[in-house]
Formats: sequence, C-alpha cells, structure tokens
Amino acid sequence: MGSYIPVNEADRREMLAAIGVEEPADLYADIPAAVRLRGGLDLPTGLPEQAVRRQMTHLARRNRPYETVLRGAGSYRHYIPAAVSQIAAKENFLTCYTPYQAEISQGVLQGIFEFQTMIADLTTMDAANASVYDGATAAGEAMAMSRDRKKTKVLCAGTVNPMTAQVMATYAGGANAPFDMVPEADGRIDMAALQAALKDPEVCALYVESPNYYGLIENMSAVSEAVHAAGARLIFGANPLALAIYESPAAFGADIVVGDGQPLGLSMHYGGPSVGFMATTKKLMRRLPGRIVGETVDAEGNRAYVLTLQAREQHIRREKASSNICSNQALCALTTAIYMSLMGPDGLRDVALQSRAKAHYFADQLAGLGYRRLHDGPFFHEFVTTTPLPCDRVAEILAAEGILSGLPLAEDRMLWCVTEAVRKEELDLAIDRLKEAAQ
Repeated sequence: MGSYIPVNEADRREMLAAIGVEEPADLYADIPAAVRLRGGLDLPTGLPEQAVRRQMTHLARRNRPYETVLRGAGSYRHYIPAAVSQIAAKENFLTCYTPYQAEISQGVLQGIFEFQTMIADLTTMDAANASVYDGATAAGEAMAMSRDRKKTKVLCAGTVNPMTAQVMATYAGGANAPFDMVPEADGRIDMAALQAALKDPEVCALYVESPNYYGLIENMSAVSEAVHAAGARLIFGANPLALAIYESPAAFGADIVVGDGQPLGLSMHYGGPSVGFMATTKKLMRRLPGRIVGETVDAEGNRAYVLTLQAREQHIRREKASSNICSNQALCALTTAIYMSLMGPDGLRDVALQSRAKAHYFADQLAGLGYRRLHDGPFFHEFVTTTPLPCDRVAEILAAEGILSGLPLAEDRMLWCVTEAVRKEELDLAIDRLKEAAQ
C-alpha cells in the first residue's frame, strides 16, 4: 500500500531539508502572523446527500431569474443551439489534458486546429493560437508580443472595457513596462491625444476596441494609419460576432487581433469560464503565446495534427518562454468551434444583424421617452443613454417584469445591450413599463 502513497513523513522531511527549512509552517514566514490561521477551521459536520440537496434548493430559490437581459458590458446572452452543449459534453472532449502525445490525442488536436482555422478566417489574419483564458488575458498577452528591446510602452484607448484595461495594467506592472491610457472624446478615442502620445519613441503598440465599451464603432482606418506612421503596432480588440458584418481587421492593417469568445456559444456562466482568442500576421506568428496546433502527415501519409512551434513554449524554454499559458481553455475553445460550425458564416452574420437591428429599434423607442443617447455615431448592439429616472429606479421597474436592465455607469447613465435572443415583444414590454413610470 505504501507505494501508492505519494509522500510520506520521511519524504516531507527530506524535501524541507533540501530547501533549508524545518517545518511546513516556515514556508509561510512572509505572511504576517496576525493574518495566519491558528488551529483548525470551525466547520460543521458533513450532511447526508438529501439534506445537502434540500439546502441547495432553498438557496437557489433566493436567486432572481431574468427572462430578458438588456445588459452586456463584456458578457452577452445569445441563443445557443442545443446541439452545442451535447457535442461538447462528449466524454472524448471533457479533459483539460494538454495533448503533448499526438499519437493518442488526434481528436483533441483536430478540435483545436479547427478552432484556430475558424478564428483565423473570422479575423482575416494569418494564424491563431489554441486560445488563452479570456479576452482580457488575450489583450495582456498581446502587449508582451508587441514589445521589443527598445520599445516597451503600450498605449490603451480609454474607450475599452475597464476590466480589460485593469488586467493590461497588471500585466504591465509585472513586466515593469510603461502603460498609458489615451483619453476619449465623445465616446471614441481622442485622435489628437493619440497623435501626441505616439510621439514618444518608446511606444510599441496601441490597444483599441471596436465596438468599444460604449458600443460605438471607432474609425479604425484613421487609428491604424496614425499608429503605423509612428512605427508602432496595432492591437485590435474585437467582438467576434461584430467581425461578421464590419470591416475586417486585415483590411485596416491590424497587427494582432484579440477578443473574448464568450458570444460564440458560451453561456454567461456567472462571468466565466470563457475563452480568449488571438490571431496575428505571419511576421508575428512565432510570438504568439501558448499552444499552436499544426497539420502534417504521418509516416504512412495520413493527415495528422501536432503541437507545432514548440520551441516558444514553457515546457522547452521554461522561464524564457513567450508565455506561461498552460492547458488553456481547450473545452471552451471547442465549444465555440462547434457553435461556429453549426451557425456557419451566414448564421453568424444573421445573429450580428439581428442584434444590431434590435438594438437600434430599442434605442429609438427609448429616445421617445427621454432616454437620450449620450454619444452620436454608429453603434453595434450596445449604447449609452441618459436616464430621466435614477438608474436604480429603472432597474427596479424592469426587474419587476423579469427584465435585467442595462448597466448603470452613473446615477443617470446606463449602458444598454440588445442581442438576437431578445424578442421585440420583450423590448416593447420594457418600453411600456418605463413609459408608465414616467407618467
């Protein structure tokens, strides 16, 4: 039996001696004694399964389910075909194992390869990786891709999702690299401020999103021209569904395209897990973090899939690797690949067009009640309005009808979102209730 117990007391003592400490508690010497746990936790005894079920059911009844969701800000409710979860739940795919052994991992490798191919097609870029944790992580990794020895500063548009900007700032702090925000002007990046910031010779890249956090479409051609004229790289943050109807990143010269794959068949999941996608040009392909799956032929001439360009990765280069992303979000990436294959190009375009049309309809109806759009110009499926009533009151009115309101940005500013999953009747119900409250 002893051979099945991985670590015994003698092993522990040997390991502690090897690192120069006497007790396991010495490993936590850097943690102030005042905040360290002393003794055991005061936990109740275990419960029978039936009692646990009753308790969880009781807790679940406290949830407030929303039939209609008018909130986005990075996590979106789209309709997901039932086949997506059924295929993704197959036991062949339910693993987080990194497929180092290609001989026994062809199914997983092909799934990742298909994901990469679809992302490359959707973004119109040359290559994509096997995914990272989420869209914010992808933006942070793109920063590392963009730096070189002489240029290390990254600029970030002030119109991006603030949570993404926070993650990027954390990445920059860890790398001791400069990171500056470029202010906005009327909901879009301030071009004059951008031009001034790009005069700094240390700037290596700009990160900008379109649609941005306010749902507005940025003038990406002008942004790209300014960035490249300064000798910097353009990191473009994309909503993957918007890519189905708006100008392709390759057309305006993006160097790296990143984004969150959650709109592509992943539920909102209380905020996660999600999947981040990254795509780039051939010139920067070897700087991509994480796994890349390639297609080849085996000794018998049959098509085969393998992890390629592995010299970049941590299991070979260790601390010199381009990234320390491990088994990534392979199952989430597979789920998005299943969704994209079921929807097809026309289906993705239809979802995007429906979302945009319904959002514009709702914005027009809100305007008739005095909910004025805060910014002019084209938008996708999100927009900001002023609110004649306090945002808390708006949320309360709609919640009574099972409708989750937009996201309050201030006491009288709300960020709304409409997707194809919202029916016109639900939008009209929201308008009717807000109209009644105004009378």
